[in-house]
Amino acid sequence: MDDTLRLWEQMRDGEYEVVVSDVAIEELERCAEPKKSKLYDLLGAIDIIRIVETEESIILTSKYMEYGVLKERSRDDCRHLSLATINNCDYVVSWNFKHFVNIHTINRVQAVNKLLGYREIRIVPPPMLLGE
Repeated sequence: MDDTLRLWEQMRDGEYEVVVSDVAIEELERCAEPKKSKLYDLLGAIDIIRIVETEESIILTSKYMEYGVLKERSRDDCRHLSLATINNCDYVVSWNFKHFVNIHTINRVQAVNKLLGYREIRIVPPPMLLGE
């Protein structure tokens, strides 16, 4: 949690260009109170760029699923990846080591992106961006 809060501080201070998708907002909306309000407060303190799903991102999500990047129950993770990829984000940040931040998923994403002509995207945990 300390690393996450430090990263939020860095984002608030403008050290990173922060992109938030409609998929992330959907997930936030499903949180229970008071967590939801706390997260909205944290997000509100950051200068963000909002992005939304497009036909291209939906197609790329389907390709990730078709090529077995993740299982159907993790479709939202593929939605995050497709939006980040088509919007030329450098990183997707997550603590989800089980399904998301692991070498198997990362390699599959890179392979599909390369096959389809997209650039590489890095999937990292918060501590990797702290610059220590």
